[in-house]
Amino acid sequence: MKRLRIEHTTGFSYPGDVSASYNEARMLPGTTDSQFVLSSSLDIDPSTAVNSYVDYFGTRVSAFDVLSGHKELNITARSLVEVRPRPIEHTGISWDRLVAESARSIDTVEHLTQTRRTTPSEEVVEIARSIAGRHSDPGPAAHDICMAIGDAVEYMHGITGVHSTAAEAWDARKGVCQDIAHIAIGALRAVGIPARYVSGYLHPRPNAEVGVAVSGESHAWLEWFAGEWTGFDPTNNIEIGDRHVLVGRGRDYNDVPPLRGVYAGPFKSQLFVRVTITREA
Repeated sequence: MKRLRIEHTTGFSYPGDVSASYNEARMLPGTTDSQFVLSSSLDIDPSTAVNSYVDYFGTRVSAFDVLSGHKELNITARSLVEVRPRPIEHTGISWDRLVAESARSIDTVEHLTQTRRTTPSEEVVEIARSIAGRHSDPGPAAHDICMAIGDAVEYMHGITGVHSTAAEAWDARKGVCQDIAHIAIGALRAVGIPARYVSGYLHPRPNAEVGVAVSGESHAWLEWFAGEWTGFDPTNNIEIGDRHVLVGRGRDYNDVPPLRGVYAGPFKSQLFVRVTITREA
């Protein structure tokens, strides 16, 4: 188990005064069966009231409006979280039973349907079907499909954008964690395995020293359902361990962006982001 301190600063800058902005932040982790939030807070400048709630998919949301003129909006989320590894354990479920169980719950049905972001190319569908056909248990099949996608797509900044789709990233065979997660989710859904997008943080150093702050960034991985929900990080082709801090879940990135907002003003906004992660224990 590790104790991780995360400071995530983000926001928008404008070339002139905007009269008002309306925003939602999904930047604070919640306590789950594998992580415990010791403390969390959200600081907003300009200062304003915050309405906090949990959304449809179980993600903590901070909604706030800034109704006075401002040239910059700064949001800083601070969290201290204890995290334990979440090793993969296959349940031995059959494909027929998976079909029956997936149809019983909105929680799984919601994550069977492709979105615009996850719809896979025909080549990805064929890869997923080929791998699935070699397994009688959808759990190991899901694992192998994710590994195949992770091996096939190179992690690289600047090739895709925040609005890129899984099909576009697959054509390039390059992308960031968001793209690789979308491709793998689309592949799993294509063979009837419910899969959901997970947003959070990953400490970049497996053997991080205690007390050393390092530069990090938001991260994305996925969870599949094969009797129970199981997480996997296809970008790094690793199990979800004590370096992963979960913030939100959804059908794709559109359900869990760290910051979303609209504003009143004729200016084009510029997003800025800075993440620092420190192992405390």
